[in-house]
Amino acid sequence: MSAHSTIELENLHLVTRIGTYGPEDVVPDAHILDMTLAIDPGLVLIAEDGMDHVFDYDPLIVEIDRLARDGTYATQERLITRILHACAACPEVQEVMLCLRKRPVLNDTGSLGVRVTVDAEGLAAFRPGA
Repeated sequence: MSAHSTIELENLHLVTRIGTYGPEDVVPDAHILDMTLAIDPGLVLIAEDGMDHVFDYDPLIVEIDRLARDGTYATQERLITRILHACAACPEVQEVMLCLRKRPVLNDTGSLGVRVTVDAEGLAAFRPGA
């Protein structure tokens, strides 16, 4: 049997401060994270119920929240890079797709974001000790 499994998080509103804005600039009212993590299907297709058989993503969410609240960021890119490092610190994670976007962009509409996808080989470079 061939299987591929992911953990998916969508529309997580982060409490963060990103960017510097002048008096005429549109200041975003939300910074939103979407995240997809590829993990071993053996951590999803389990024979018996229990947290010791699955990937516990709650500590990763806590770390992402901590990173988001950790001061002011000049760019979305810096925060998404730090989130990628947090994902790479989880050995269960095989691949990562992150999208961090802000809204509104203009006339109280639109969202603008940064997306990054890192495969297993690329993720190795972000793992602790790499």
